[in-house]
Amino acid sequence: MSDAVSPLATPFPYLPAIAGVTPRVARAGYKDWGRCDLTYVELSEGTSVAGVFTRNVCCSSEVEIGRANVAKGSARALVVNAGNSNAFTGYRGREAVEQIMVQVAEHLGCAQEEVFVSSTGVIGVPLPKDKARGGVAAALTASPCSWEEAAHTISTTDTFPKGATATAVVGATTVTISAIIKGSGMIAPDMATMLGYLFTDAAVAPAFLQECLSRANKATFSCITVDSDTSTSDTVLAFATGKAGNATLTSFDDAGADGFAAAIHDVCRQLAHLVVRDGEGAQKFIAVTVSGAASDDSAHRVGLAIANSPLVKTAIAGEDANWGRVVMAVGKAGEPADRDKLSIGFGGIWAAREGLPLADYDEAPLAAHLKGQDITIEVDLGLGDGRAQVWTCDLTHGYISINADYRS
Repeated sequence: MSDAVSPLATPFPYLPAIAGVTPRVARAGYKDWGRCDLTYVELSEGTSVAGVFTRNVCCSSEVEIGRANVAKGSARALVVNAGNSNAFTGYRGREAVEQIMVQVAEHLGCAQEEVFVSSTGVIGVPLPKDKARGGVAAALTASPCSWEEAAHTISTTDTFPKGATATAVVGATTVTISAIIKGSGMIAPDMATMLGYLFTDAAVAPAFLQECLSRANKATFSCITVDSDTSTSDTVLAFATGKAGNATLTSFDDAGADGFAAAIHDVCRQLAHLVVRDGEGAQKFIAVTVSGAASDDSAHRVGLAIANSPLVKTAIAGEDANWGRVVMAVGKAGEPADRDKLSIGFGGIWAAREGLPLADYDEAPLAAHLKGQDITIEVDLGLGDGRAQVWTCDLTHGYISINADYRS
């Protein structure tokens, strides 16, 4: 984790303990950084699991194995390695993952497929089996740790630990969700260089937990971008221990199911925003709202074209209300758009309406808005009812410095 904290950082929140979930950390020594770099989370028997994973076709063995095993719906443990992504490492990488799974499964007396492994860091270096074995062994007997310690341990270029929580009422029972995430660069939809983990004491059938997580992912993690690059390791997993004692949620027809799904969405949205706020070199958090599109999906693609534009992002970094760059990004998106119906605004103030600058356009209030840390860009295509919102950050010299020196 970087010593220089993002100016957009927020304090780590209080995250309640979750019954049936015990986090621990240890130092495997994947990098010479003098801190813990392996997180181990033990889960009680009967824990349900759901997951969403990167669509990057050069994904890691951790992703391939996790994607296959999450379909079985049961989990007993999570291991997260920081400092080495173990991606593009062939059979050696897969053997390292399987070694961790066997080691933990033997300790817990559970099936190997119930142990989930994630790794994040440099691509192309096999995860050292000896360091992994030692790190896991230390973690298995370590004292339980706080959520903040666990969040810090899974980080790489993050500048601050990230967590979120929410509650929901299921029947007469209050259930709790606590979650941590890491992510800073190589962030783009489907998903981002992030590893995120949600833990709840609710009793939830695996299929319904998957439905809730997939819906939330589409509206949150798949709506953020820092640099348009999707990672080889992106993973978000949700674990439900059932310890709250509610009647098991199996579908949206069940009492409290809507509230639980809303809480999952709320936590994912909080986490997604935190990832953008820690974008490498970020100085400004940008929300892009697109309305009047031919469809919601079309609005989403237009929003991403704006959010991924280096010219738009550098203009925001320079606090320049250059709405012409937004027009450019809309036009290159490949979606239905009409120059003479297009409206552009910043901070709720329109600069251009229906293809023309406003006759009384005054750039001063827009410039004042861009001097802040939380920026909004509004686009109305004037074509239909499609609407979407995506979140990004500005592009600064800091991003170049971090990534030019990443492996060193």
